[in-house]
Amino acid sequence: MMRIFLIMVLIASVYRTEAQQYIQPNFESDEYLEMLRVTLQAHSDSINNSSKIPAPLFYQRVFRSQVSPLYNRWDLWLRDDQHVAAICIRGTVNQTASWLENFYMAMVPATGSIQLSDTSSFTYKLADNPSAAVHVGWLLGLSSMAASVKEKINELYATGVKEFIIMGHSQGGALSFLLTSYLHYETVNGNLPKDIYFKTYSSAAPKPGNLYYAYDYDFITRNGWGLTVVNSLDWVPETPISVQTVKDFNATNPFVDLKGALKKRKTLVRWYINGVYNSLNKSTKKAQRKLEKNLGSKLFKQVKKFMPGIREPTYVASSNYMRAGVPIVLMADEAYKQQYPESAKNIFSHHALHPYYMLTQKWYGNQTSGR
Repeated sequence: MMRIFLIMVLIASVYRTEAQQYIQPNFESDEYLEMLRVTLQAHSDSINNSSKIPAPLFYQRVFRSQVSPLYNRWDLWLRDDQHVAAICIRGTVNQTASWLENFYMAMVPATGSIQLSDTSSFTYKLADNPSAAVHVGWLLGLSSMAASVKEKINELYATGVKEFIIMGHSQGGALSFLLTSYLHYETVNGNLPKDIYFKTYSSAAPKPGNLYYAYDYDFITRNGWGLTVVNSLDWVPETPISVQTVKDFNATNPFVDLKGALKKRKTLVRWYINGVYNSLNKSTKKAQRKLEKNLGSKLFKQVKKFMPGIREPTYVASSNYMRAGVPIVLMADEAYKQQYPESAKNIFSHHALHPYYMLTQKWYGNQTSGR
């Protein structure tokens, strides 16, 4: 009887080991700090603040991608225990094409295909809702890395690695949203194994898409699998500029059919409200068209210089950019402001890696062993 009991305990122990999950949902400060250390290495040839942030403690780089026409690059890191890998996406570098990717901010559908050349296209799904839309420049960034990311995930999966942290800071943070969505739907559609876990840290990230994309992202990463970390004095997460028009509302919103909603109101009330509504509606539509023209079609001509074969996509008539992910706020207090004072001469002082590193240590400390 004792022998049978011991065998059952051994079987249960083996099962628990095989089914063990090595990354957990929700924000873990030590995990995020390690990802900032990894991110510094991804930027080691483009920024200079290495003395303030140590080298990674638990991860080793095993792959670095080629640089794309818009200067995107990503690294693959493997944790020392061989159970978890990190996909780290480089942010903006001091190259015209890299900045152009940020400013090419017209919206395109979150599901579709974009023609990259006469012989190459990128077919993608980033949301279920047909009203979801994303930043076209960062979609191009995603298109340059999607295939190699999937290839490396499959290679590591074959060795037993099933858990991945996706990390990006700044532009890399924006791309981390889109990559997370892309990999989720590749898993749903059977193009990646279904027993893979993804956890995402979108650090200092701009807004990736419209409200319906944000809803979808927050749903697929629900229960703490998609974190967005923000320094309260960093202006980059406030971008891109958002303009909400009536077209951005759900169909049941009374503003979509305001005239119908006002039918039972008195004539004077209808006249006044319609006047105010028409004025606001015209101004927001005009602002949206200007954004689409100047930061869409006009900038596409510049993008084409770096990607000669690309064909201009059809834009969505929306600029209703929204934040996504569970917010982790790094509040800038007086002590922080003494070290990093407001300065028009250094607009990126609150956006750099070290302020994020320092504030994370201050407010969240180290919660676990770092693994």
